Amino acid sequence: MEAPKSMAEKRDRSIRSAINEYGSRLFQFIRGRVSSNAEAEDISQDVWYQLSRITDLDSIEQLSAWLYRVARNRITDNYRKKKPEYIEDQVYEDEEGGLLFDEFLLADSTNPEDEDLKEIFWETLYEALAELPENQRNVFVWNELEDQTFQEIADRTGENIKTLISRKRYAVQFLRKRLESLYREFMED
Repeated sequence: MEAPKSMAEKRDRSIRSAINEYGSRLFQFIRGRVSSNAEAEDISQDVWYQLSRITDLDSIEQLSAWLYRVARNRITDNYRKKKPEYIEDQVYEDEEGGLLFDEFLLADSTNPEDEDLKEIFWETLYEALAELPENQRNVFVWNELEDQTFQEIADRTGENIKTLISRKRYAVQFLRKRLESLYREFMED
């Protein structure tokens, strides 16, 4: 009966050690990719919970890589939960103002292919958002996904409204470029 207790104690020590070694850096990594401390704390707790559910911690070859991969997945999941109300403002538009994704993304469809394409779009969008510099991502997310005005964001951050508009413009340009190939795939189908 002593063996399971000592194994459990060893496992608990390993988890505490991992939290001590990686906890603050992992939290900062997550915090740089989400819009609030509360979100970062929730995601961080999810990561540590996932680690605690693994029975054989020795099976993880590189613990830090595993922790950051789980964190990135949780961040992506978090963005997916926040699907915007104003989808048409976040999609690629051609130079002439041609066909937008919104017509496709907002349409009710029972076609599995359409649903797959929608899922790919959202996944790609959230991955692209995670690649943006924090200040650009935050302005874009707050304005587009959380429907905050530039004035509300300026009051929140203390930044000049023109600076915020510029950051959003850079984010939109990046997202358009990043989503262009996906846009072409949609148009070819």
